[in-house]
Amino acid sequence: MRPELAARLGENVPRYTSYPTAPHFHAGVDAAVYRGWLQGLDDGDEISLYLHIPYCDKLCWFCACHTKQTRHYEPVTTYLRSLLAEIATVASLVGGKGRVRAVHFGGGSPTMLKPEDMVALGTVLRNSFEFLPGAKISVEIEPNDMDDARLDALAEIGITRASLGVQDFDPKVQKAINREQSFLQTKAVVDGVRSRRVESVNLDLLYGLPHQTRESAASTVAQALTLEPDRIALFGYAHVPWFKKHQTMIDEVWLPGPAERFAQSQLTARAIVERGYQAIGLDHFAKPGDALALAARAGTLHRNFQGYTEDRCETLIGLGPSSISQFRQGYAQNIPSTAEYARMVADDGLAAVRGIAFSEDDRVRGWIIERLMCDFAFSAIDLVERFGERGQRLLLKASSVALDDPARLLELDGDNFVVPAESRPFVRSIAAKFDKYFESGKSRHSAAV
Repeated sequence: MRPELAARLGENVPRYTSYPTAPHFHAGVDAAVYRGWLQGLDDGDEISLYLHIPYCDKLCWFCACHTKQTRHYEPVTTYLRSLLAEIATVASLVGGKGRVRAVHFGGGSPTMLKPEDMVALGTVLRNSFEFLPGAKISVEIEPNDMDDARLDALAEIGITRASLGVQDFDPKVQKAINREQSFLQTKAVVDGVRSRRVESVNLDLLYGLPHQTRESAASTVAQALTLEPDRIALFGYAHVPWFKKHQTMIDEVWLPGPAERFAQSQLTARAIVERGYQAIGLDHFAKPGDALALAARAGTLHRNFQGYTEDRCETLIGLGPSSISQFRQGYAQNIPSTAEYARMVADDGLAAVRGIAFSEDDRVRGWIIERLMCDFAFSAIDLVERFGERGQRLLLKASSVALDDPARLLELDGDNFVVPAESRPFVRSIAAKFDKYFESGKSRHSAAV
């Protein structure tokens, strides 16, 4: 690696699953604003739904999600009553104007739900909203939760994509992150969802974990590939103990340094591509016939809070504590505290407490950042045609980034600004150059690579 690139390995920047990013949300977007945005949907709008289940029966120390551990099911039952009440409020405000294109269950551990509760939740959603034919249903699966009854429940709600967290199969790494899960256990769940005709299986892998080496990461990828997943997400572990206190259980001495993290990421990515998978954006891979790969080749790939997606819906409604909704007007986020969420839903039916309304400048910068993250390029002509004079002004910024940076992370190729192949692992650092909030922000972020 060129020295000027190696020097960028230690940079900390946002992940850019949104722009502006969540640390810049504010209380000016509250439940009243959110209510107006829901009511303002147009007839025939296509929408996506995200449902957050904020509980796990065992807390993984690497996790940075909004979740809490419970060994009893009673808090989950209580929470579901609040979630159903929020769904009823949102559905009444949408008033039948939004047609559901996709649903994503995340957490936490959605598969911690009892089978009957999962089925009931799926039924309520279909009774509350109009679902388009062929709507996609994605569920994040914790293999330690699974049994035949839960697999049958997922089939009953119409799951089309199963996303399994793997992280790493090395026992030493698993012990260090408090996530013990064997290969055979994972395979049994993959076989179980496929026998129930799920369309797509996604595996989530991590590099940069405690005690992880290039050898252990490569071994995990080799084992994962034997399962023939349709998609693989290969994330860098985000060590943010100032944000998630349970990550203090991971001794920083155990963590690989920036150069080793980079080596792990490149070695594992290469192994996946050599097996015929198409690289998608920064950290996803898909079989060439997968919808994600088709979208990437067509230039219609998008990025939202679940990562890379072929979902083109402008409206994403988040349900549950900490969930973020996206509208044409901006972002709105529910309060993270489960107890406060329940109180707000009981009082008002909604729990949004912060967010941000898009300025015209946000829209231009957000478009550039999304195209860089998805395509590693953007068109100067397209930028100006879409955004006029404001787009023209930002071209000057793009030219400065392309021409003045000695690392040459961004280059001008005719009318296109392009991230060269060797610079693609640093695309988050490039995106940060177009983030007007980044330099003045006080938030701390995870490593860029």
